[in-house]
Amino acid sequence: MSSDPKRSRARELAAMHLARGDALGWFEPLYAQAAGVTANVPWADLRPNPNLVEWFDAKALGGEGRAALVVGCGLGDDAEFLANRGFRVTAFDVSPTAVAWCRSRFPNSAVRYEVADLLSPPATWRRAFDFVLEAYTLQVLPRGVREQAISHVVDTVRSGGKLLLICRGRKSEDPEGQMPWPLLREELSELERAGLALDEFEEFWDPHEEPPVWRYRACYTRPAA
Repeated sequence: MSSDPKRSRARELAAMHLARGDALGWFEPLYAQAAGVTANVPWADLRPNPNLVEWFDAKALGGEGRAALVVGCGLGDDAEFLANRGFRVTAFDVSPTAVAWCRSRFPNSAVRYEVADLLSPPATWRRAFDFVLEAYTLQVLPRGVREQAISHVVDTVRSGGKLLLICRGRKSEDPEGQMPWPLLREELSELERAGLALDEFEEFWDPHEEPPVWRYRACYTRPAA
């Protein structure tokens, strides 16, 4: 078990809900129990994901008014980063408390923060976004629902649009470990089976974590119709 009380509590909540067959139900109590204290949320770094920022900086990319979606937005830092880069951003989380927290943190934000369920997303999001960010959400979902989640993420990408995926990774010979569960590269091939084309794939030790974490970062495109 992790020595970090925040992560240990997240694992306890996840295990309780998973035992009841509820893969996403633990997020709301985690945010609610945090009681507005960001230090009580394991992944609340209060800055954009550095592996997202570095990817954008390396490519000198801008949004130019295009539509972007942030999956599992947490406390909103990645969504705000994309908005500042010129995207029209929709960001969602299954936790109403997390979404309210985002709106409180960024009261003048142009980001549209919404409560939504990745396993049952709004029909209006189908093929609606030019850029979709999925960072660290699939890795906290049990294997039994990941394929469904991947399918829904893929379905939000419009023709010619891109998906950037960032997650923990592991080799087939490595143990699955504890939540957040590192993903196998073979699992990510489901994104291609669901209709996207792989543009680039990186695997690296993430120096922004202590100790460093093995990451995958991959970019996909939906081929133009």
